[in-house]
Amino acid sequence: MSAAAAYVTAVGRTAIGAISAVGRAGYLGLSSLRALKKVRLWAPHLVEQMVRIGVESVPIALFISTFTGIVLALQASYTFTGAVPLYFVGALVGKTMILELGPVLTGLALSGRVGANIAAEIGTMRVTEQIDALETLAYDPVAYLIVPRVLAGALMFPMVVVLADAIGVLAGLGASMALLDLSAPQFMRGVRLFFDPFDVQFSAIKAITFGITVTSVGCSFGFHTRGGAEGVGRSTTRAVVVSSMIILVLDAFWAAVLLR
Repeated sequence: MSAAAAYVTAVGRTAIGAISAVGRAGYLGLSSLRALKKVRLWAPHLVEQMVRIGVESVPIALFISTFTGIVLALQASYTFTGAVPLYFVGALVGKTMILELGPVLTGLALSGRVGANIAAEIGTMRVTEQIDALETLAYDPVAYLIVPRVLAGALMFPMVVVLADAIGVLAGLGASMALLDLSAPQFMRGVRLFFDPFDVQFSAIKAITFGITVTSVGCSFGFHTRGGAEGVGRSTTRAVVVSSMIILVLDAFWAAVLLR
């Protein structure tokens, strides 16, 4: 086989694999919607998944937002030096954290923590035939495993993101007071200058879609895992990569739709 033919074959195989993955994910999504009516199966696990996906993700989200807020304040001061009043540091930190860096950085971080965990957990259940055992016992594995995780992601991601937004702004305030000789009233003047309540709604909307994306992608790759332990590793890696890419696409989509 010539190099050109091998290249075309590889591209075609990749395209077919991608289309097949989208088809499997779409079918699983429809199955999840149908499984919502089976409340008896997913409701007992919802709170547990909310704790695992949301509460246990708070430390990493706050760590990221804290240092992001500090860096934003310092870089804004460097950029604005001699050009605009220093209280505009508050405006830049507030707007940037709430509209962009808070939800996006938190979503990307949780795609690694939450998405990888879900893909590895469900993938391990698949290769060890635990999902087959659920089907044998007449349990719907979609309602039992996937629905509570996706619902927990949709509910908890906005809470984590809004908390991260607030901590990022407070970290920027602390850095401004400690390092930039900027008082708290001056910083808050800048924050209030361009603040719009819709900013928080916009951040929450993005967080909801990010939560659904991370959990559903992790569930999809985990649910369709093949090939033993090696397959679990591949599914975990793909879940993180794909969910991160979709988060960036959604970030651009919501900006184009809601901020125009």
